[in-house]
Amino acid sequence: MGKNIALVGSGNVLFKDEGIGVYAVRYIKENYDFSIPFEIIEGGTLGLKLMELLQAYDKLLIVNTSSEQNRDAGEIIIKNTEQFLEGDIVKKTASEVEIAEMLQVCSLSGTVAKTTVISIVPNDIMSVEVGVSDVLRKEWQIYIQSVLSQMKLLGIEAKQRENVIELDEIVASYFNS
Repeated sequence: MGKNIALVGSGNVLFKDEGIGVYAVRYIKENYDFSIPFEIIEGGTLGLKLMELLQAYDKLLIVNTSSEQNRDAGEIIIKNTEQFLEGDIVKKTASEVEIAEMLQVCSLSGTVAKTTVISIVPNDIMSVEVGVSDVLRKEWQIYIQSVLSQMKLLGIEAKQRENVIELDEIVASYFNS
């Protein structure tokens, strides 16, 4: 059990808040132990690779940003495949476009993982900067807990390790890469 589950961080770390999904999955990977095995993928901007993931796994959690209208920066939005495709998403980033397009293509083909998209509304996706805005920093722990809650619904219990690697250290690891 758990072999067919993946947690995927989507986004571009070069555009400030746009990289928060990637930071979140690395944070979870570095700071937690899990009750069952599953894949953790720091996807970045996946493009067509996302289609492979959507078809290779039974269950997929995608962590990213969402530029939904009438939502405040820092608000967390959780949607399944159908809700994501039916939504009035304003696609402002490459990762939003690729997720929507790949879900549509895979849904039409009939081969698609049961997918949940856990998004946070970004404050700044225009600055070419590796980092996270203060608005999203304030919501960071709630965002992480939202991802962990969705993992728990799939049967993955997470236990935090004693020595936690903080968000700033995670972000810095991309800056120094």
